[in-house]
Amino acid sequence: MKTHTLLLLTTLLAASLLTPAWAQFPTMGASSQTKALPGTAGDQSPKGSAKLTGSVMDSTQAKAVEFASIALYNKTTGKAIDGTVADEKGKFTLAKLVAGDYRVLVSFVGFRNKTIENVTLANGQTLDLGTIQLSSSVKTLAEVTVTGQAAIIEEKVDRLVYNADKDITAKGGDATDILRKVPLLTVDLDGNVSLRGSSNIRVLINNKPSTIVASSVADALKQIPADQIKTVEVITSPSAKYDAEGSGGIINIITKKNSLQGLNLNIDSGVGNRGSMLSLNGSYRKGKAGFTLGGFGRAMYNTITKTNLDQTSQVNNVSTLTRQTGDGTSQGLFGQYNLGFDYDLAKNQSLTAGVRYGVRNMISQQDLVTQLFTNGTLGSTSNRNVDSKNLSGTVDANVDYLHTFKPQQEWSISTLYSRNDLTNNFDADLLNGSGALTGRQQNLNKNVNQEFTLQTDYQTPIKKNQLIEFGAKGIIRQVNSDYRYLLAGPTGNFTTENNGTLGELLYHQNIAAGYTSYTYTTKQRYTFKGGLRYEHTFIDASTKEGGTLGIGNYGVLVPSINASKTIKGTTVKLGYNRRIQRPGLQQLNPNFNAANPQNITVGNPTLRPELTNNFELGLSKTIKKTFINATFFGRVTNNAITQVRQPSDTLAGAIVTSYQNIGRQYTYGTNTFANVAVTSKINVGVFLNIFYSSLSGQTLGSDGASTEFTNTGFNVGGGTFASAQFKNGWGAQAFGFMQGSQVQLQGRQGGFGFYTIGVKKDFSNKKGSVGIAAENFLSNRFNIHTVLNSPQFNQVNDVYLYNRGIRLTFTYKIGKMTMDAPRKKAKSVNNDDVKSDGSGQAPAGGTPTGGGTPRQ
Repeated sequence: MKTHTLLLLTTLLAASLLTPAWAQFPTMGASSQTKALPGTAGDQSPKGSAKLTGSVMDSTQAKAVEFASIALYNKTTGKAIDGTVADEKGKFTLAKLVAGDYRVLVSFVGFRNKTIENVTLANGQTLDLGTIQLSSSVKTLAEVTVTGQAAIIEEKVDRLVYNADKDITAKGGDATDILRKVPLLTVDLDGNVSLRGSSNIRVLINNKPSTIVASSVADALKQIPADQIKTVEVITSPSAKYDAEGSGGIINIITKKNSLQGLNLNIDSGVGNRGSMLSLNGSYRKGKAGFTLGGFGRAMYNTITKTNLDQTSQVNNVSTLTRQTGDGTSQGLFGQYNLGFDYDLAKNQSLTAGVRYGVRNMISQQDLVTQLFTNGTLGSTSNRNVDSKNLSGTVDANVDYLHTFKPQQEWSISTLYSRNDLTNNFDADLLNGSGALTGRQQNLNKNVNQEFTLQTDYQTPIKKNQLIEFGAKGIIRQVNSDYRYLLAGPTGNFTTENNGTLGELLYHQNIAAGYTSYTYTTKQRYTFKGGLRYEHTFIDASTKEGGTLGIGNYGVLVPSINASKTIKGTTVKLGYNRRIQRPGLQQLNPNFNAANPQNITVGNPTLRPELTNNFELGLSKTIKKTFINATFFGRVTNNAITQVRQPSDTLAGAIVTSYQNIGRQYTYGTNTFANVAVTSKINVGVFLNIFYSSLSGQTLGSDGASTEFTNTGFNVGGGTFASAQFKNGWGAQAFGFMQGSQVQLQGRQGGFGFYTIGVKKDFSNKKGSVGIAAENFLSNRFNIHTVLNSPQFNQVNDVYLYNRGIRLTFTYKIGKMTMDAPRKKAKSVNNDDVKSDGSGQAPAGGTPTGGGTPRQ
């Protein structure tokens, strides 16, 4: 396909980097002697005694082209034989070459490729190609032809990379629409994310955390425009360099960046029957300094939810049956605004700073009709109208410095301040069976999460096949939750009388950490990456009612080992790591959330962290145009933090959900996916996730009695996706996914499905495009059927989601840019920790639970 604008330059570069020769080598920062970056499969070039040298220059400016890619092809077979990257002076060397006839391909982003034919080498010969001049391709970019698409999925020693910048259907959407299509991940209809069945994951944005992610992953994803996402990294086996938090793994969302000179402005918009969005992103770069300024806003509307609930509880030999129906609507406004600055202090030093503000306003309304039957006899009928507000504002500010001494040797220091103000309130009107107002309730829950982080990292190569990394980190956190539960008569003022409560949770958590990591690649192309990390957590927590909670400090030693080897075209990966999962605010928050009095949630401020041991074996192979990957994994969690549901002793028919460290969880399974490049313009993929879960443990009831819980079962999900590019700028894409029911400690949560299809047309000048996308268009609603049970209660809950939608999208680019060599920017703080409650979805028959989740 032909491209006429810089909008597709990223795709061109990605396609080039995926050729067999270049995929082995770093895109920048390598010396002319470097044949493999530590952490990859190692140098696979043949061994001989010939040598090839040369230098690469810019033909217009008479200066070296730093880090240009050099690929060596066998003249007879056309296969890539070897390759390297030029150094800072544009010089390169290919050594230990076998005698023969070759051709050399020299390339770099922003320049036309240069091919040198008829290169003949003899044993022991050193051939100097002299100065190779590359000419700029900026003015003639419209003539560049891409012969193949960039791979949708790439695999590295410790992670899987999903290239999202070619997604058509996500135009006008958000990050949720992208993550649904990433293998290994499951995203439910409310936007809650899990990895291999675990919701205990860390979500980073450009390697940075944010308190908005900590408060709610689902809500945070709605603030990130889909068409600003370049890649999604799923890190299944994190090394010691990463925080120990996140027992399931880490998801790192990389947004689009560029090294362009000049001024540009991107406009993206979309409108649909259930949502609209507008995004403006501009950048300006002149010489050593660069600025970015952007904003994204999205509105959600016409979101309808209906619920049916049947639950039976047994308390003091009295059986209570609750039958409840609910009709609700919700609307939301999401926004994210950012200002960034970067400056090259010197050729090998850079400074980066930025501030980001995120806003989330969710307002929902629900009418509940409840019937209570006592020992089979109808006792009462009541109506309840609930208005809920879930509002937040987040500020993240960072300053980062990076000093690169030589390729792969660098030192960085990073700082981050983050604050999230979260409000989660509800007002309820209570009505009798005839509709007369009998009373009112109000729950006010104000949360403030703030933290400051300072970290430093250093890495250096040892010889050509080893890399050592080490660093230290300190995090200072404070979480405050102020909650009030107030009651009033039909016309009176709200007070704490009649069992109303006032309360406050103050939670200080400080973390000191240090790590070291070592990577070694053998001559036989085995790669080993091992590391050790230690984290010590200091906790000071108290509540207004109970005073100091007396939660002790604790330390954890976290080892990690990763190994890979390519055998006859098949890459084998082995990994082990230990992870810690600290509780989040929604699990700690003692706020008594009774928006639905038949399904009450309350946190447990005395929760301890859980520890998880992860094991995985991965196999991947490319067979002609098909890439196949299969990963087998096991996960053992001790002291697991789990939702526990029990009948209320004081409210008839009510079920109270809390969190406890109950025991052990075992999970074993496999993730399999295949990607087929049918042609250079058509891609098709399928994926399947199957795992077996076993949950067991003991919990104490309000009466002090111990109850043993055990549940086991299989969890199955899978899907398919396809994309195609046609002539005259037309493109199409389709995606479908189905998730079966999920095993929980006290039953199974209902499954769900999602599908979408989209078409896009690029303008002839390649500066803009229009598109249309439709999702779940074959049915009016989707039912999530959940069944929970224990010796004390049984619950059947149906949640009907009306999410059939269609949207039109428009994008346009203003400005003129020129290419400059990419600069390596300063590293940044990477706090990958906190346990989310895994919800965000409305509890059975009710509205979303209160509180938020701090990043721990």
